[in-house]
Amino acid sequence: MALAQAGANVAVHGSGTAPKATQHKLEGAGAKAIALVGDVGLPEVCARLVEETVRHFGAIDILVNNAGIIRRAPAAEYSEEDWLAVIDVNLSSVFRLMQHAGRHMLKQGSGKIINIASLLTFQGGILVPAYAAAKGALAAMCRSMAAYYAPHRIGVNAVAPGMVRTPAGQSAMDDPKLAEIVRGRQQLTGGLVDVEDVARTALYLAGEAAGSITGQTVNVDGG
Repeated sequence: MALAQAGANVAVHGSGTAPKATQHKLEGAGAKAIALVGDVGLPEVCARLVEETVRHFGAIDILVNNAGIIRRAPAAEYSEEDWLAVIDVNLSSVFRLMQHAGRHMLKQGSGKIINIASLLTFQGGILVPAYAAAKGALAAMCRSMAAYYAPHRIGVNAVAPGMVRTPAGQSAMDDPKLAEIVRGRQQLTGGLVDVEDVARTALYLAGEAAGSITGQTVNVDGG
């Protein structure tokens, strides 16, 4: 919605009925939008999403890598299946989408890529070894890709939110111990980070105001 309100056409991706519902919401706000469905853990889906976007709109100027899953278990009991699923969606898909979208941006001579990292990029977390590994690697990959794309006027940055006020974030706050930790750490917000703050940061990185910023991971974590 933030990108659409700033004048962008939006290809929204997800699973189930969510993309179509979001498309209708965007169109209701006067934006041009398409809905795309597919599992980004599959290499062929990543390629298709970019190609369908370019086919529909004629170009891809901004890529936001926001897809992610999480699987929780003690490290000593973490399954190979869960490890591979999380790495495929949270890390491998980011590389593939940056690669596919980047090829079009190279031809254009411009573009912006925003990856959604996490505070666990820096803090590790517990019971989420694959998620923490993917988010930690994402920041390093962001710097590497930024260095490669910079001479071609393509910016690559990341946003690292704290615990955000989404349905998943709200349900996590039902745990009194976790809620106490979040309120203690995210002191500027007094608790959960508003999703609009994450969106506004991504919008800034996608715009001309961030024209000289690349390879950065920006924390949006309430301090």
